Amino acid sequence: MTESKIRIKLCGLTRPCDIEAVNDLRPDYIGFVFAKKSRRYVSPEQAAELKSLLRPGILAVGVFVDEEIERITGLLSSGVIDLAQLHGGEDETYIERMRERTDRPIIKAFRVEGEEDIEKAQASAADYVLLDSGGGGTGKAFDRELLARIDRPYFLAGGLDASTVGEAVKRWRPYAVDVSSGIETDGVKDAEKMRRFMEAVRGGKSYDK
Repeated sequence: MTESKIRIKLCGLTRPCDIEAVNDLRPDYIGFVFAKKSRRYVSPEQAAELKSLLRPGILAVGVFVDEEIERITGLLSSGVIDLAQLHGGEDETYIERMRERTDRPIIKAFRVEGEEDIEKAQASAADYVLLDSGGGGTGKAFDRELLARIDRPYFLAGGLDASTVGEAVKRWRPYAVDVSSGIETDGVKDAEKMRRFMEAVRGGKSYDK
């Protein structure tokens, strides 16, 4: 029996050379961070330029923290991003309001510190949930034994790099893995680390789909 493919999201891209690298590697998703406090922040204008360089078939995810819904749906409707990832304190009412304005997929991120966080993720109305530690992009892992308590598709994040992701996907079989700091050197994306991460997830197989 063929195992389902683990999808890959390379997040926090900021430069044209980052896009060039992912066009060669062909992850399923890439991420643009629109949270102004993040060192990986890109403006809508920068994201639009980067998206124009992106290979068709790779989906762009916009990462937001407590952003105005109209700004998010504007970026979705204009095609700058294909999915929205909510990484702040957005609640179920917020997601409902988004649903009224867009039919594009929504990912809701949860900071996992205990069983109650897994329960909240399990009950979320978002299309997908992302399970992370800290504030996101910290490179730290949470207690993954808690993953045994969730039975919906999820993006796994936190503490992943080429040396750790292989075991994580073998053990937990998430819908997708999400990495940012684990593919950086000195705070910027590293094409070689991206390649090694992709190979670790895909077992060294070809990137062709």
